[in-house]
Amino acid sequence: MTYRAPAVLPHRRTTPDFPSDFRCPSIPSSPCSSPLSTSELSTTYRRSKRVTRLAWSGSRHTIATMAVGLINGRLAADEEARAEVDVLNSRLEKTSQLTKKIQACLGRLDATGKSVRDVAGPLSGETKKLQVLGNNIDAVIAAIEKLRSPADSKNDEEQIIRMGPEKAGLSNYLASIKRLNKALNDMKASNLRSTQQTVADLQRLVKTGNSQLESSFDKLLRSETPRAIEPLHYLTKNMPFPVLSQEKITRLGLMNSYLTGVHQQNTGAGSSQESPVIKIYAEVRSQYLLSTLGNLATASTNTAKKKTLEAVYRAGTNGMGTYAQAMEGLFLAEYDNICSIFMREDWGPVFQATCQPALVELGRTLRELNSHIKSHITTDCYLAYEIVEIISGLSNNLESRTGELKSALAAALKPIRETAKSSLVDLLEETKRQVNGLQSLPADGAPTQVAAQTMQRLQSMVDFLRPISSIMISIGDGGWKSAAASKGGATDTIPSLASFDVGADGQEIFAHYCADTIETLLASLDLRARVLLQQKKAVIGVFLANNVTIIERMINESGLVTLLQSRMQVLDVWRKKATALYTETCKEISIHLFDTVHTNRTARPTSGQGMVSSASIMKGLSSKDKEKIKGMFTAFNSGFEEMVARHKQFAMEKEVRQMLAQDVQHMLEPLYNRFWDRYHEIDKGKGKYVKYDKGSIAAVFRSLY
Repeated sequence: MTYRAPAVLPHRRTTPDFPSDFRCPSIPSSPCSSPLSTSELSTTYRRSKRVTRLAWSGSRHTIATMAVGLINGRLAADEEARAEVDVLNSRLEKTSQLTKKIQACLGRLDATGKSVRDVAGPLSGETKKLQVLGNNIDAVIAAIEKLRSPADSKNDEEQIIRMGPEKAGLSNYLASIKRLNKALNDMKASNLRSTQQTVADLQRLVKTGNSQLESSFDKLLRSETPRAIEPLHYLTKNMPFPVLSQEKITRLGLMNSYLTGVHQQNTGAGSSQESPVIKIYAEVRSQYLLSTLGNLATASTNTAKKKTLEAVYRAGTNGMGTYAQAMEGLFLAEYDNICSIFMREDWGPVFQATCQPALVELGRTLRELNSHIKSHITTDCYLAYEIVEIISGLSNNLESRTGELKSALAAALKPIRETAKSSLVDLLEETKRQVNGLQSLPADGAPTQVAAQTMQRLQSMVDFLRPISSIMISIGDGGWKSAAASKGGATDTIPSLASFDVGADGQEIFAHYCADTIETLLASLDLRARVLLQQKKAVIGVFLANNVTIIERMINESGLVTLLQSRMQVLDVWRKKATALYTETCKEISIHLFDTVHTNRTARPTSGQGMVSSASIMKGLSSKDKEKIKGMFTAFNSGFEEMVARHKQFAMEKEVRQMLAQDVQHMLEPLYNRFWDRYHEIDKGKGKYVKYDKGSIAAVFRSLY
């Protein structure tokens, strides 16, 4: 059977059937309660387009189905399909119309929105201006309230200020005065004419508050500061000197912190003007230091007074050591107080201002002691050396702990230090003056007291070796040889290692000074002895030898021995000079022991024959030669006996007697023994001319020791 495809029905556009109550929401005739917005219309337009696409899609599917139904012989469904296509076409057409209406609504909405924007733009700008104006008005109202606040609270702050820091409490008082200062600064910054009276009132309150705070500082400090304390109580018991209590230090520190800030604000941070608090502190505490140290200053001058003019100062007998020890303890305790109360940059100025009156009193005491030392330079120059060491130690200790007062102490010490330096020259000149002042010398060669006194001065100087060493370094090696050298170049500074030759040895320079002193002493004694003793060389020799021995003994019995051990040759030179002067008599006596040997006579003994007997020698002498030999024995005996007698009469130190006796024996005994060996047979043993044999003359020499 032949299959025939059904004929395709012509397409007809049908209008879809919408519900009878369907209305466009944007159309005025719509029953919607209110018109839709632009976004809602856009959404509705997009949905309508999707409906249209679905309608077309459904139509195509329906047509295809109908074709298949026709193929299967379902012809009845063809009509139904056509009806459906017509419905879809109708609905599609209505959808297109609806789409056009929606587009028209959207256009009208855009125009309306633009008109609204044109009208709302200026309104928004005005609104913003009104908001800024409102904010400004609020700020002005707040500022007015802020300015009115100090005026409203002025009575409360005034009540606190009038109560004072003691009754109101320091913390509450400081907080109140700080609030007043802040309010005053704010009002000054506003520069409003209406607040001028309030500014004046606040200024008056602040000034009153500051004055009361200064008075409170002064009152509190005076209540904690005694008039004076007994420094010996703390020194003898090795107790630290008292400081302010921690509670008072805290209160004083708070007041100082505020008042110092006010002072800097009023005068400027770089101003050199002292704060009122510093003046108050320095005034109160300086009087306490001055009163405490006053008795020790008086004791230092009183202990320097001498009961006997010849008494030599002994180390530690003056009160200056205790005075300086108490000053150091008090000053360091005061420095601890200052560091706890004041700020770091104020420590030095406050400390110097507080200690200044005590330092002035120290300078006055040192000048008084200096006048005393100058009047007794030979006996009390050691006090100057001791004071130099004490004050230098005080200065070094204070500087290491505080970094202050070195220049002030150096200025106070300057007169004493200059006297100590010039004393080295003065002592040398005093030695010369004492020797030249001798009107006579002992005829027996006894030493004078000048040598012993000079050596005692050197021995005493060893007890002050440390300060003397520093003085020696400052004047230099040999600087004592000129008064100008020792007195020139003075400065108000305590010498430090940096100002000296780092290779200089103060002890070695002092040893040189001691050697120069000894040389000056012996040279002056020698010159004076030659003037007073004329040509009595033996007496001069004994005199010099005695003085050399005394000097050497006093060196060996003191601390000078370690200093002068390498410089003892200066004494050896003078010892040889003394021996040479004394043995001049021996030379005169020894002339009588020099005989004449004729080498051209047949009786001359040949070499190697040994000792020739005195008898054989006498046989070879002529009568004239024999008389000459007798005369020589007689002259020797006379001179020798006279020398022995004088030797025994001289006032010699034990060492000198032994030394000179030994020198005489060594010079005369060998000559006499030789002469005796040759000519003792001149008187046949009768002793008329030959009074001493070898044994007897040796005994005489031994008796000289």
